[in-house]
Amino acid sequence: MRTTVGIIGAGPAGLLLARLLHNAGIDSVVLESHDRAYVERRQRAGILEQGTVDVLRAAGAGERMDRDGLRHDGIELRFDRRRHRVDFPALTGGRSVMVYAQTEVCKDLIALQLKDGGPLLFEAEALAVEDAQSERPRVRFRHAGSEDVLECDYVVGCDGFWGVARKAVPAALSRVYERTYPFGWLGILADVPPSHDELVYARHDRGFALLSMRSTSVSRLYLQVPDGTDAEEWADDRIWAELERRFETADGWRLRRGPITQKSVTPMRSFVHEPMRHGRLFLAGDAAHIVPPTGAKGLNLAVGDVVTFARALTHHKQTGSAELLDIYSETCLRRVWQAERFSYDMTTLLHRAPDATPFEDRLQLARLERIATSRAVETDLAEAYTGFPLH
Repeated sequence: MRTTVGIIGAGPAGLLLARLLHNAGIDSVVLESHDRAYVERRQRAGILEQGTVDVLRAAGAGERMDRDGLRHDGIELRFDRRRHRVDFPALTGGRSVMVYAQTEVCKDLIALQLKDGGPLLFEAEALAVEDAQSERPRVRFRHAGSEDVLECDYVVGCDGFWGVARKAVPAALSRVYERTYPFGWLGILADVPPSHDELVYARHDRGFALLSMRSTSVSRLYLQVPDGTDAEEWADDRIWAELERRFETADGWRLRRGPITQKSVTPMRSFVHEPMRHGRLFLAGDAAHIVPPTGAKGLNLAVGDVVTFARALTHHKQTGSAELLDIYSETCLRRVWQAERFSYDMTTLLHRAPDATPFEDRLQLARLERIATSRAVETDLAEAYTGFPLH
């Protein structure tokens, strides 16, 4: 097989890249190791930044999002039994976020790709990226029981942290920056309408809690738990009781309970691989960086990466200049490190470390009080949450 851009991974990043390239008249082939049903039900992120929403609309993938998604104009911070709302449009010149699950983004992009895009091969396992520094890099892959080779002008690895793309960057050239956290998130899906119309981030002496949602009838909630926790150790009643404790307010707000349909534990880590380019191999999304989910940045960072690549390749096609391709890694990493900074700040602001001292507890409350009383500090949070510029 032969194409201009070989894309490894049919998550939202790989699928969006294929769509952007199609719209620019550039051919591609997408290789995805799992089947379509797996990709369309894989629960991940659910918060889209303003820039991500704008890109999906411009790419022709916004119709169902605009119909079924939930626009949110703020978040609520809870601490010391108090509530403080951060008003995004008022602080950012009109920006907001959209609650629309990654599974739905993938469904929309898959439908578009199969309708009028290039080849999208499910159950096509990428085995290796070869000759990344040559003008004809290749992806060896296994599909329908046999091995094949995809010859490309460029390869983009959107295949996640455990994929093969990053392994093609020589260890001598790689720099890795990472941090692991001594806690994770116990997440649940529940068939109950959300108890609040916007996301609630709660700092409590017993640990962090997050009230989120997937729709007007399905709630998504999280509890900070020790690293290594088994979700099955937590009975449903225990989960609801703990959520009620951590969301408690002085004004008598109540949490709605409902049947829990899914529970899992997500580990917390920060990770960045530099560089994000090696020859004609470009890394995007989790293949290059991971953020703790506190700042809702993972999917949005991946979108920023593929938008940067698509713009650079389109510029090369139109002008013959490889200037933007040459600075792909530096361009993406500026945005990546700001997102890492924000996600780290949100994580340390709201989670209680296992060995936290009373001094550190008071510092957290002081930081939250500062957000609630300083428009400048609150604006910094709102600007970061709604998204860093996609350029």
